[in-house]
Amino acid sequence: MGAEHQITAGFMPLFDSAVLVAAGELGFAAREGIDLTLHRETSWANIRDRIAIGHFDLAHMLGPMPLACNLGLTPLASETIVPFSLGLGGNCVTISNAVWAGMAAHGAVPDLDPARAGAALGAFIRERAAAGRDPLRFAVVHPHSGHNYELRYWLAACGIDPSREIEIVIVPPPFMADALAAGRIDGYCVGEPWNSAAVAAGIGHIVTVKALLWRNSPEKVIGVRKAWAEQSPEALAALLRALHHSARWCQDPANRDELAAVMAQRGFLGLPPVVQMPILTGRLRLGGGAELDIEDFFVPFDKAANFPWKSHSLWFYTQMVRWGHVAHTPENLAIARDCYRPDLYRSALKPLGVALPGANAKVEGALKVATPVGSAGASLVLGPDGFFDGQIFDPDEIDAYIAGQSRR
Repeated sequence: MGAEHQITAGFMPLFDSAVLVAAGELGFAAREGIDLTLHRETSWANIRDRIAIGHFDLAHMLGPMPLACNLGLTPLASETIVPFSLGLGGNCVTISNAVWAGMAAHGAVPDLDPARAGAALGAFIRERAAAGRDPLRFAVVHPHSGHNYELRYWLAACGIDPSREIEIVIVPPPFMADALAAGRIDGYCVGEPWNSAAVAAGIGHIVTVKALLWRNSPEKVIGVRKAWAEQSPEALAALLRALHHSARWCQDPANRDELAAVMAQRGFLGLPPVVQMPILTGRLRLGGGAELDIEDFFVPFDKAANFPWKSHSLWFYTQMVRWGHVAHTPENLAIARDCYRPDLYRSALKPLGVALPGANAKVEGALKVATPVGSAGASLVLGPDGFFDGQIFDPDEIDAYIAGQSRR
C-alpha cells in the first residue's frame, strides 16, 4: 500500500533541521501515512524562492522569514504560514581569534555573559575606530533571520550601533567558518554546528549564545505554503503529528547517539557526531580550552518548543520595524499576527492528548524560573524566558514596545 500523502520539504544543513530530518529518516512520517521527500539546500534565499515557486510544500525556515514573505519583502510573493516550531535556541555568536584577543584586553572572559562580552566588544570597536581602522564585519545568515535580529538586539543593548559601528553581511551557514578562516569576516551569528566547527578548527571563539540573550527563545520553524495547507489539510495535520513524535524522540538523551549518526550523513550535515554533541548536550567548547554547560541551549520538544506562539511572530515583527525592514502599520501588524497558526497545531495534536497551551500568545521575558502554566491535556512547564537586558515584550502593548526601541 502506497503512502496516503506525498510531501516535499526543503531544509538547510543545520542541526535544528533535526526534527524534520528525523521525521523522514526514522519512520515518524511513514507511520502517519506520509511519503516525505527532503531536499537539502545551500542558502536560505534558495529555500525562500523554491517554496514561492512551489517546488516545496513546506520547509525548515528562519522564524521571521514567513513574515517577510507575507509582508511583501521577498522577490517572489508567496503566502507562508507557520503551524509548528522546530525548537528553541541553538545559535551562537562566534568571532575570530584576533577579535577575541582584542576583547580579552578589555575584560572579556570565556563565560558567555552577553553584557560582559558586549561591553568588551564595544570597547574594542571604539579603540579600533580611534585608530582609524575599518569597522568589524559580522555575518548573519539572511536579512530576515533571528540571527540578524538577535545580533542587533545584543549589540544595541550593549551600546553598540549595529547600523554604523559594525558592518553586517550575509553568508550562508555552511560557509561561515570558512569565511572567518579566510579573514573575509570578523565574526558571525549562526546556528550549530557552524560555531563549534570554527572552535574545533581552532579559528574562532564563541562569545555568547542565544540561550543567554533570550532564554528559551524562538528559532527555526516549519514554513508552509498557505495554498498547499488549504488544499491539503489532512496531509498537514498528519505531518504535524509526525513532527510532534519526532521532536519528542529528539529531546530524549537516550537517542543522542542515533540522532547524531543520522545527522552526520553526507545528505544532511555531513559533519562527525563529535561536532554535533555540543547542541545535543549543551556542553560548549568556547575556544582556547574553555568549556561551559548551557542550560536549555537547544530545546527541540520540552517547554512547548513546538508551539507557534503569536508572541514570537510579533516580537520578530517589532525587530523588522526597528531596523527599517517594514513600516509599522495596522495592516502589517495584522499580517504578522496571522502568520503563526496555533489553531492548526492545536487541531492536529488535540487527538493525541498532549499538552497544549491555554493561550495563543504570552508575555515574553516575564518568567524568571521554569513555571507550570494552564494547558489542555498533559501538564506544561514554560520558561525561564528572560531577555538578558531585563526587557519585557507584551504582545498587547506593541505600540509602546516599538516606540521604546531605539535604532541602537
